[in-house]
Amino acid sequence: MKNGTVLGLCLTGALAVSGAALAQSTDGDAPVGKEAGTFMIRGRVIGVIPEDNSSETTVGGHVSTTSQIAPEADFSYFFTDNIAAELIAATTRHSLQATGTVVGNVDVGSTWVLPPTLTLQYHFMPHERFSPYVGVGLNVSFFYNERAATPVVQRFTLNDNVGAALQVGCDYNFSGHWFANIDVKQIFLDTNAHVSTVLGPVLAKTSLDPMVAGIGIGYRF
Repeated sequence: MKNGTVLGLCLTGALAVSGAALAQSTDGDAPVGKEAGTFMIRGRVIGVIPEDNSSETTVGGHVSTTSQIAPEADFSYFFTDNIAAELIAATTRHSLQATGTVVGNVDVGSTWVLPPTLTLQYHFMPHERFSPYVGVGLNVSFFYNERAATPVVQRFTLNDNVGAALQVGCDYNFSGHWFANIDVKQIFLDTNAHVSTVLGPVLAKTSLDPMVAGIGIGYRF
């Protein structure tokens, strides 16, 4: 799936969620805002868009990775009205290809990635309906269930890694304890791929640096 398609679907969904929230904002219970000592749980639909900023392989060329849409859950705790910590949980499957190598374009295979990300956030205007926030934190990406695209590639593995994460988003408290949410993260992630091919071993280094754009609904306890 192309990056533009994934981002377009996320933005379309964001507009739909925002519209629904605005439509309900005059109904239901009064908004409660954000408050120290409380939890918020959200469910999102995310688009994971690897940017493949740089790569190098022992056979030349460039590594490219497909985008993916997936469900995601996140959990936040508010230390103060403004400051919260958020942990996200999701897993996505991506296909990898090496383009422009000495033997042309080669399908490497597919892999699943589990990327738990913890961010420390600052929430502006926590007692208003509309409350934007920014965050910074760490991502740990675990790659698993790698499947080689035979017959050229016989086996491959990807190294797990740790990277920084930046975040910007907003919540809209449309009714009582319910919030609509739009969230974008930039994750800085490098990994090494060890590939066994019919022509011998190949080592690839790539900066995946995925952008994660999501929309969803949250409930504050």
